[in-house]
Formats: sequence, C-alpha cells, structure tokens
Amino acid sequence: MEDKVFLNTKEVARFLDVNEKVVYTLISEKGLPATKVTGKWLFPRHLVERWIENNTINYPRKRELVPFGPGVLVIVGSNDILLDRAISMFNVAFQDNIAVFGNLGSMGGIRALKKGICHIATSHLVQEDGREYNFQYLRGELDQLPAVVNFCQREQGLIVAKGNPKGIRNVSDLKKSDVKIVNRPRGTGTRLLFDSKLARAGIKQEEIKGYHTELARHLDVGLEVLSGRADAAPGIRAVAHLLGLDFLPWRWERFDLLIPKERFFDKNVQLFLGLLHEQRFQKVARSLEGYDLTRCGRVIYPQEN
Repeated sequence: MEDKVFLNTKEVARFLDVNEKVVYTLISEKGLPATKVTGKWLFPRHLVERWIENNTINYPRKRELVPFGPGVLVIVGSNDILLDRAISMFNVAFQDNIAVFGNLGSMGGIRALKKGICHIATSHLVQEDGREYNFQYLRGELDQLPAVVNFCQREQGLIVAKGNPKGIRNVSDLKKSDVKIVNRPRGTGTRLLFDSKLARAGIKQEEIKGYHTELARHLDVGLEVLSGRADAAPGIRAVAHLLGLDFLPWRWERFDLLIPKERFFDKNVQLFLGLLHEQRFQKVARSLEGYDLTRCGRVIYPQEN
C-alpha cells in the first residue's frame, strides 16, 4: 500500500484505522477526498494525507479563522458573471447550503483571506512580468500561500457602444473631448490593468473624462455604455456579448480561486469545486463569450506557464 497512488475503501479504512462504514461518513460529513470510478470509491493517497494534516487539532495556526455555520460558503473578491452563475447553480443544487458573495475586488478578497473571514477569495491581479497572476500579491499580504485553483480564463478589454460610433480604437482615443468613460474601483484587477495600459501610453488619469466615476460590477459599467451615459468602460467580453455591445480586446487573463489550506477540504468548498467539473456548469460557460475553461478546476502553482 505504501506506493499506491489511489486507495480503495478497505485500504483507506486500514490507513485511517477505522471501520469501513466510518469511511462513508467521513466522505459525506468531513470532506474526506474521494472520487467514484465505475461505481467504486477511490481515494488519492496524497490528498488523504493532506486531509489528515489539515484536520489535525493540536497544530499551531498563524491565522484565526472566523467560524461559519455548517451550510455556509463565503466567497469574497473580484466580480465575474460566470462566477455569479456558478454561485446561483450551487444554491439551487445544494439547497441545504448557501453560498454568498462579497464584491470587494481582488485586493479586497486577498485581505479577507488574511482576516480569515471567507472560505474562498477570487482574484485576477496581473503581476509586473505581465504573465503570472496573484502570487506576488499573496506573498505581500499573507504569511502562508493559500491553495490557488483556476476558475477560468477570461478576456479583458474595452467595452464600447454598438458600432463604436466614437471610433475608439485604443486607450489614446479615450482622451478625445467628446468621449466619456466609467471605471472600476481601485483594488480591482480590471482597474489595475486599465491603469497599466494608460501608464504605458503616457496618459494621465485627469486627461480622461469620467475616469473617477467608479461602479462595482462589470455588468454595471456595461449598462452605463448601453444607456449612452458613457462611451466606453474597461471590462470583460462576456458583458459586451450579453448587452449587444462592441468590444476591443486587450488580453486573456487568469481568474483564480484562493482557498486557505485550513479550509480546502471543508465540505462546501469541495462541493463548489466539484461543480466546476460538471456538464451543467460547462454548458453555462459555453453560452457566454470570452471564457476559456481549459484550466478550470486545476491547482495552479507559482511560475506555471
């Protein structure tokens, strides 16, 4: 059994020194990592060992975690349309549980992790190298890196009116006197990306009309453009597609779930992660433009290309 990657029910019972019937209780109530293949349970040995470590009681913790009710899943951080759909799907599928979202932006999510007040944070903060995401900011805020699981890759850019009547082609066109924008709040990954685009173009914030008008959600900035109250807004392709607006692409980005290792095997966290692999979630993602689920549900490690 020492070299086995997967354990069967009898083997994991022997490994844990419990009766086989107790194993099924640990799966349903304690989040024992398991997968079903051809109707039989299999247990990844390395995840079982990690589950034991994370459930060790007499172990010093650097972070105090706020206790939640057994049916509550708290997600805090960056706003996303597909994430909203996933949370709604979770609440319908698991009616004895409830997932709630706090829209505080990527940095707000990381700081919520630091305070121990959420199960999952969402973030898409691009690092200085322009290739990696989140780890630089996590190291700056936290003593211990959380588990990082990819939720999706999504396309960021500039949302403009249908037909692009103001002829906006790049960020330099936002300086035109007849162009007005709306913006995302400070601390969001979209605002950080937008500010980096302006800096590279040598554009000052005060040169852009509406730069300091901030709206909390991607859908909100899209609605401002749809209504004609703004001519452009930084945002994601999915919003432009839903609202019938035009979109000027900037880049694909990685949108991650950040999970404290102490909470990784919590039942509701595992239920949410499991949902990402289901066909119903994949179908919803395919109905929206600007998403790529190639890495969805995969654990991400620093400097992975």
